[in-house]
Amino acid sequence: MSNFKSNLHKIKAFAFDVDGVFTDGLVLATETGDLLRSHNAKDGFAVRIAVLKNYPVAIITGGSSQSIKKRFLQVGIREEDIYLRSLNKMPDFNDFCTRYGLKHDEVLYMGDDIPDIEVLKSCGIATCPGDAVNEVKEVCHYISLYPGGKGSVRDVIEQTLKVQNKWSFDQEIYSGL
Repeated sequence: MSNFKSNLHKIKAFAFDVDGVFTDGLVLATETGDLLRSHNAKDGFAVRIAVLKNYPVAIITGGSSQSIKKRFLQVGIREEDIYLRSLNKMPDFNDFCTRYGLKHDEVLYMGDDIPDIEVLKSCGIATCPGDAVNEVKEVCHYISLYPGGKGSVRDVIEQTLKVQNKWSFDQEIYSGL
């Protein structure tokens, strides 16, 4: 983990799991079968800033709820970069990289559980929330001090953009997305 910050300058894109990363991992099921998730607004703000700074951002999740798609469209992620029902995440990660002409080592990925390990081993910088499972922590370059759903996404995006001198806020541009 010692070289985490020194490698952030190479990052050109971000990819994230959802449950346990953008959320605390709790999923509420309604009587109609809809699944409800709670997202951290600070994480969403950081994603929006990354998108405004022209970083491609992918969502690669096993979840299938349309509410996931709606949430990430709201913060500016392109629809084709939201991969739902991704039970084997490598093909979707490869598709994302190919579409943007990215090498795997130019992408920071954050995941929290066993289905994320293959991508974590393949990406440039593997990260996880502080409450990720041990198997994930063992393969990560950086373990956030924040748990899933409590700012871990903001943590890695903000650190990356600060290292690259791109962490800034322009209200006019922000409001125009």
